Amino acid sequence: MSDGHSRTEHTGNATDAGPQQVQLSEIVSALSHALDLTEGQPEGHAGRTSLLGIHIAGLLGVADEDVSSLYYALLLKDSGCSSSAVRMSRLFGTDDIELKRVGKLIDWTRASEVLPYVSRGVGVRNPLLRARKTLQVAMELARNDGLVDARCHRGAQIVAELGFPPAAAEVVRSLDEHWDGKGKPVGLCGEDIPRLARIACLCQTAEVFITSFGRDEARAMASKRRGRWFDPEVVDAFLAIPDDDPLWEQLEDAHDPNVVADSSPAPLLLPSDHSRLDHIAEAFAQVVDAKSAFTATHSRNVAAYAVTIARLMGYDARQLRDLRRAGLLHDIGKLGVSTAILDKPGRLTDAERDVIATHPRHTLEILSRVRAFEDIAPAAGAHHEKLDGTGYHRGLREDEIVRDARILAAADVFDALTADRPYRDGMPVDVALGIMRAEVGSALCPEAFAALEASLSGGMRLLR
Repeated sequence: MSDGHSRTEHTGNATDAGPQQVQLSEIVSALSHALDLTEGQPEGHAGRTSLLGIHIAGLLGVADEDVSSLYYALLLKDSGCSSSAVRMSRLFGTDDIELKRVGKLIDWTRASEVLPYVSRGVGVRNPLLRARKTLQVAMELARNDGLVDARCHRGAQIVAELGFPPAAAEVVRSLDEHWDGKGKPVGLCGEDIPRLARIACLCQTAEVFITSFGRDEARAMASKRRGRWFDPEVVDAFLAIPDDDPLWEQLEDAHDPNVVADSSPAPLLLPSDHSRLDHIAEAFAQVVDAKSAFTATHSRNVAAYAVTIARLMGYDARQLRDLRRAGLLHDIGKLGVSTAILDKPGRLTDAERDVIATHPRHTLEILSRVRAFEDIAPAAGAHHEKLDGTGYHRGLREDEIVRDARILAAADVFDALTADRPYRDGMPVDVALGIMRAEVGSALCPEAFAALEASLSGGMRLLR
């Protein structure tokens, strides 16, 4: 196999040669598509919500710096949603992504809407047991704020960790508070709710109705919930947007992240030292790993193992940096896979395996949209390819698989075997290596496996 490093393996380009600024809006708007996946929303949901939000904020005379905070908060509003996926999947016993998709159309203050939603969503077929489960889940939802707590607080924490202003984090934390005080997570009322959060609350729901049913239905929904869910002033601004406003055409084009990025009210630029890119990769790795109860540190572990392997293979500092980012983001496509499948304790069906097999394709597509990450996308998206061509998602063989991907594959398999999973405890290192050794040459790269073994012999610590 070739040891050459192609452009698709590393970012050996202008980002390293000299000063270059990367527009933050471009990166965040592109990565927001990954968050749309975990919410079961059509491509561009967060982007459209953000564009709607800054338009209404402009109509209301919100200060420029606050409009910028709102823009980024709405792009990242669902960054905490994977944290609630495990609870939702366990509570309903079914597909959390579909539950979230349909749930965005529900008026949660109306039992007449909640009960049918719960009844359709619970994973029980027997009519009597379904009725019992429906009542149980409805009561649990009524008394337990845990799902919203996890989403809002974790999302706000991630926004803060990425270095956005406190106002942006506060938008995400208060996103589901309602004007009448019956929202969550703490039941703020009226003007006690931050103004930007009041705008965001309307926009995230209005976008779903616009995309699902059209503007008229969205307007009817906003009118119906005016003074209950939504600040009347915000609703009135939304209803005043005429049909010939350019906003509507802009929303139709927002499936393209470049359209959203170009609409940034105040573009923020990343410095050429790449530290902000590392923070973004680390934050999205946390979002991905929160998707399952059994992958709390998987992305970070794969990145660490891959770097250790590559260091023995002679990688320089820049190559190690790029490989680490690829390891952190290799599973970002799993945000489009139901937690019910990821955490299933038994054998997967053929259909479920087909769903799992889509995640490297999603990873490739998501990272390819981000200029700052496009060079690591082929490696991250090929971490399940095998040398004999039996891997997925493209069935690549031998030298078609870039060396970074071969290293990621070895790191990924090793962590998967030694970590606890829904169906078994983590394996001892010698057992895991024995299983992997049998795959060397057919599935796994001999050079990468040899470096892994040497690293373990040299004292590399097993990560949990």
